[in-house]
Amino acid sequence: MSSALDVRSLAKRYGELEALVDVSFSVAPGEIVAVLGPNGAGKTTLLSILAGVQPPSSGSVSRRAREVGWAPQQPALYSKLSVAENLELFARLEGVADTAGAVARMLGQTGLAARADEPVGRLSGGNRQRVNVALGLIADPPVLALDEPSASLDPGQRDRLWEFIAALAADGTAVIFSSHDVGEAQRHGTRVLVLAEGRLLFDGTPGELLADAGEEQGGDLERALVKYLALPSTSARGAAPP
Repeated sequence: MSSALDVRSLAKRYGELEALVDVSFSVAPGEIVAVLGPNGAGKTTLLSILAGVQPPSSGSVSRRAREVGWAPQQPALYSKLSVAENLELFARLEGVADTAGAVARMLGQTGLAARADEPVGRLSGGNRQRVNVALGLIADPPVLALDEPSASLDPGQRDRLWEFIAALAADGTAVIFSSHDVGEAQRHGTRVLVLAEGRLLFDGTPGELLADAGEEQGGDLERALVKYLALPSTSARGAAPP
């Protein structure tokens, strides 16, 4: 299967600070890839580069910025505008040819058609996050990048959001997301990337991470991640060693 996204030797430097170092991986259509790691590992930097929010210092991303939908942790929504007006505005900014069709498609896909005329500021946190994801999808990109998509959501809202994301993946959208909730990555991710100090240390399935950390299959992935990061040698599965 051809890849939906190829990342090669990606690096990002801020003066003396190396936020990303020689990161390479691919994502297939329909995959849900979780990016895990401690604070400061480079997760948000990686996703923002994939989405074209900032350029890399070196390396390449196979997709142009408009081919990667972007849903940042802090939604860029206009609270006084309605759901439909937010979608229409972003569709125009993205240069979507059929603006009305794109708005109707996203209202249907997110299940927000009944709230199309409601100001975003009146929505629940879960519904605002669905609008946030919808803005990233308004141009129908083949890849969606999500930064902490379920942060601050209650369990019910979180479940509904992941049902939506799973449906996108089932239709072929490649999804890559960051999360501090390792259990969420274990439940929903088909693959896991582990970053630490800007380096890709692991690229494989949740089951492979459990095995590499000496945990039983179906065990606690958070405990496995902590153990893996503490190993004296952490050469990445399928990635260049740091």
